[in-house]
Amino acid sequence: MQRWLKRGGIGVAVLLALGAAAVALAVWQGDRKRERQVTVAVHGITPATDAKGVARGHYLYRSRGCVDCHGVDGAGREFINDGNGMRIRGPNITPGSPTAKYSELQWVRIVRHGVKADGRAAFIMPSEDYNRLTDQDLAALVGYVRTLAPRSGGATVVELPLHIRALYGAGMIRDAAEKIDHSLAPALPITAAVNAEHGAYVANMCIGCHGPGLSGGTIPGGPPDWPPAANLTPGKGGSMTRYTDSNAFVSMLRSGKRPDGSNIKVMPFESLRELDDTDAHALYAYLKTVPARPEGQR
Repeated sequence: MQRWLKRGGIGVAVLLALGAAAVALAVWQGDRKRERQVTVAVHGITPATDAKGVARGHYLYRSRGCVDCHGVDGAGREFINDGNGMRIRGPNITPGSPTAKYSELQWVRIVRHGVKADGRAAFIMPSEDYNRLTDQDLAALVGYVRTLAPRSGGATVVELPLHIRALYGAGMIRDAAEKIDHSLAPALPITAAVNAEHGAYVANMCIGCHGPGLSGGTIPGGPPDWPPAANLTPGKGGSMTRYTDSNAFVSMLRSGKRPDGSNIKVMPFESLRELDDTDAHALYAYLKTVPARPEGQR
């Protein structure tokens, strides 16, 4: 009996050692991956300087999620702190910060492709949501950011617990640049109207959490206490069955509450409530037309 217990103890120790070695290897691979250079060929844009263009950029900044990471004033903000070692803060992007020196091409790379000015991939940047921005909208957004008043605020903070670093190194969590088809051309401008065509353009802002097919599931890289993203496709199991018309849907975007009055835990409502009526109702029109998919297929 003692011999078997001794052998069993040795076996457990070996397994623990192998597990620790596997985690250490994955962490090392992740650290190396974060230092890699990502080469993406892009074409430049001319940032807007006219009043109409800057106003459009202001609207996009408020309504497309920029405030959630960078704050209303662009000074940056902490948007994840789970108390267990995961803390992420968006950087200051106002004049006087490092982004003030960004060229037009560097702006295109970080916004559309998740590639920082130094050529490394951003760990968190919802570039999959912005990858299809039209050239005009990207020019408007950059033009507006350049008009922000200088604020004090630091650089990006990305503090990750060991298991997240290991999962990243093992390829189970992807950084911003890994999530994108870099060969996709920017979207072509279409007239803003309450229809599915324009709604499809607005819906690009939903991809990061709900997936390219909008069927939801676990949010890649999100804190473990975040619930799965809802299935936005129509049909059985989809959350859209709750909204009998576009007014009910838009009310949810404005209030953060489902029709039954319950609160939705994780959604960028600070931005979503800023969607104008055309964009909000067009989004509903589009979501009613997408193919139904089982929940979690992204």
